[in-house]
Amino acid sequence: MTPTITAFEASPDRGRGLARDTRIRWALEEVGQPYEVRLLSFAAMKEPAHLALHPFGQIPTYEEDGLVLFESGGIILHIAEHHAGLLPEDAHARARAIAWMFAALNTVEPPIVEREATGYAERDKSWYEERLPLLDARIHTRLSQLSARLGDAAWLDGAFSAGDLMMVSVLQRLKGSPLLDKHPTLKSYIARAEARPAFKRAFAAQRAVFEARKDG
Repeated sequence: MTPTITAFEASPDRGRGLARDTRIRWALEEVGQPYEVRLLSFAAMKEPAHLALHPFGQIPTYEEDGLVLFESGGIILHIAEHHAGLLPEDAHARARAIAWMFAALNTVEPPIVEREATGYAERDKSWYEERLPLLDARIHTRLSQLSARLGDAAWLDGAFSAGDLMMVSVLQRLKGSPLLDKHPTLKSYIARAEARPAFKRAFAAQRAVFEARKDG
């Protein structure tokens, strides 16, 4: 059965590949798995039908042969465990790749998302200018640690894996920000990942939704 994922009908990222459905599209492209997409409005995401799939009323979700999943990390892990191409065969290397997935979501992404949220919600507050350097410092600490670990390697642990896919998806949220300029190793890492044919196909598919809506 062809899996179905959900995505924004009108994505806030305006087709820049930052919405979390892009991660799922990328994973499916990497393993050569066709998929279908059901687009949702913001109103539909809060309706009972979607809440039955995703209790927090977000995207993406994943449906296949009676299985329903939510949360991008859980979906990608499921894809990687059931299709060759995103996890190593060696048990230890496989476990390390999964650990990098969790590191991306639990260690690297939170300060990045917190900075984004602060910019949206607190820019007009008196403490904003004082808080921003503190948030930036937290991000730079994580980026420095990640860059040091990556070093001259192409990928985090041997061949490209679900760990790299997730980490790059997180780091992409900083593209266009000067926060990445001090970390050329990570900029090159992102570029290598974005040069992969599977990513290009996933990005084009997500971008096409925005373009179709814009042209319509």
